[in-house]
Amino acid sequence: MIQTLLFDLDGTLLDTAPDLGYALNCVLQENGASALTAAQIRPQVSHGTLGLIRLGFGIGPEHPRFEPLRQRLLAIYKDRLAHDTRLFPGMRELLDALPDEGMRWGVVTNKPGWLTTPLLQQMGLYDDCACVVSGDTTSKRKPDPEPMLHACELAACRAETCVYIGDAERDIIAGKRAGMRTLVAGYGYIGADEQPSAWGADAIVEQPGDILPWVRRHCA
Repeated sequence: MIQTLLFDLDGTLLDTAPDLGYALNCVLQENGASALTAAQIRPQVSHGTLGLIRLGFGIGPEHPRFEPLRQRLLAIYKDRLAHDTRLFPGMRELLDALPDEGMRWGVVTNKPGWLTTPLLQQMGLYDDCACVVSGDTTSKRKPDPEPMLHACELAACRAETCVYIGDAERDIIAGKRAGMRTLVAGYGYIGADEQPSAWGADAIVEQPGDILPWVRRHCA
């Protein structure tokens, strides 16, 4: 029986693209570049600031301008973490239904804790989490299974009683390595060039409302 649903944060639990996109566009315009559209930015949000700076400036961590640009993006983002961020449609109803199903929920994200905790607090979600594991909580990050197994310790459950939901291949790899069932959040930040059907998840869900019915059908 499934006891705990674990969610990736950006692109799975929360639609954070508007606020992260705003921060990226501010940095672009400060540097004399044109703003990007939401459609251009969304697929990169799950890849964090690395993906966003690559998208906006075409450079990686080896470039001397990369880290100053990334730090500026983070500073802008920190000041408006939850300005336009929302739960994905249907997610609130899912979270509210879990106690009646005898389940809890938590978060495992590569987002650093100094952003994860205040974001969940500002969204009014932090106190409801059975566990929160950020990108700097453990020595390794997804796709390593260490964060997933640490989440199990915090939630006092076993990996085989968890379902992990995420919108990136590293999410599915980490969940499977930990021994969890895995679902791809098909509604998340998945690029047109990605093939989530090849990631090896147990299923792809097209909306949060599909998660609980899938668990009832396949994990009873």
